[in-house]
Amino acid sequence: MSRDAYVYLMSNVRNNVLYIGVTNDLVRRVAEHQLGLQPGFTQRYRCTKLVYFESGDSIVAAIQREKQLKNWRRQWKEELVASVNPSWADLGPSIGVTPQILVELATHRHRPG
Repeated sequence: MSRDAYVYLMSNVRNNVLYIGVTNDLVRRVAEHQLGLQPGFTQRYRCTKLVYFESGDSIVAAIQREKQLKNWRRQWKEELVASVNPSWADLGPSIGVTPQILVELATHRHRPG
């Protein structure tokens, strides 16, 4: 993962909710979603599965792509996910989101400092 910017889609267990986000650290951000560390939409709707992502060199380009995808119809987003992830599996482990990283992030976040 040597890229600088990512657009990603998270879903819940039933795949009936989609969240689109941008980050410069995909592993950390997916782990935060999985641990429910960020209050808001993904925590409320339990979007813990990374189902799609794109990488690029520019955060500006990633933000533009995020805006484009957010304006798409739901069906188009589902087709995009299915084109690379037909089973809507959690891609977290394939990018390096491991139980160890989750424990480390949870421990670090809850450490007084």
